[in-house]
Amino acid sequence: MKNNEPLVLITGATGFVGSYLSRLLLKKGYRVRGLKRADSKMDMLGKAADQIEWITGDVLDIVSLEDAMEGVDYLYHCAAVVSYDPKDRRRMMDINVEGTANVVNVALFREVKKMVHISSIAALGKSRHGDLVSEQTKWERDKKNTVYSLSKFLAEQEAWRGFAEGLPMAIVNPSIIVGAGRWEQSSIRLFKQVWDGLKFYPVGSNGFVDVRDVARMALQLMESEVSGQQFIANGDNLKFRDLFSQIAKGLGRSLPSTQVTPLLGGIAWRAIWLQSKLTGKSPLLTKESVRSAATTVGYDNKKSKEILNFTYTPLSQTVEETAAVMKAVKGEKTGILDINF
Repeated sequence: MKNNEPLVLITGATGFVGSYLSRLLLKKGYRVRGLKRADSKMDMLGKAADQIEWITGDVLDIVSLEDAMEGVDYLYHCAAVVSYDPKDRRRMMDINVEGTANVVNVALFREVKKMVHISSIAALGKSRHGDLVSEQTKWERDKKNTVYSLSKFLAEQEAWRGFAEGLPMAIVNPSIIVGAGRWEQSSIRLFKQVWDGLKFYPVGSNGFVDVRDVARMALQLMESEVSGQQFIANGDNLKFRDLFSQIAKGLGRSLPSTQVTPLLGGIAWRAIWLQSKLTGKSPLLTKESVRSAATTVGYDNKKSKEILNFTYTPLSQTVEETAAVMKAVKGEKTGILDINF
């Protein structure tokens, strides 16, 4: 690898999106530097972990960020906490908001050429009258907003501040990200739950996108002249029941057959909350996660298709390939999907 090739820093390089993005960039010939904590797992990177220059640190550690960004051309900010557990509220606000502010400040100081910020659809506003949510949908304070939503919205404000202060920047707003990884974590748990014999499905609908598409869009934005814009990354809008049906078919499992109404969901999260208090373990369901799963919402990907000419991987293909990986590792070891450009 030649030293004159662009040097890229990825925060959260060992995470779900960060690991796929790291592998994609390495295939494209970039020099990749990753910021990781001392206890970060490298399992989602496979052999690519040995090709990355690692800086041990944290987005809350300014010194480690300054070291990580020395000589960096381009920056992908992927590090974030995703949780609906009330115990993680402070941690989310610290890492997602203060951490992004730190990243932006150091990027400005180090004169990074461009940053792509991996945000979330949670940072966008709610739809009105059944309309699809777009990049123009205004986020508003609401007692029904999740803490995660608030933290991602505030994180975006830091990214926009950086842009206003001279940092070229673009934002990706992924919907629910689907793909192979650590089966017990984040949205990947949907596959694990069906694998383990899930009997229930929520009444709502949402947007879903292949993790590899999120990585490809982030790369495309970085290599383009686009700056000061954000793009929803959403492959399909789908009812949870239909998604679970596809997952069950791919895994050879029974389709979850009992609909979780808001009433039943309310009873369930309270019971699980009480159980978590007795066991000390994080609850599988919370008030926020149940409310989110019961919401019917869709996302408009028109801007990414028209401006970026972006083509999405069909969700059915993503589910089929992810299910095949899960079956191959028997639902235990971390799975990885192939990624190409």
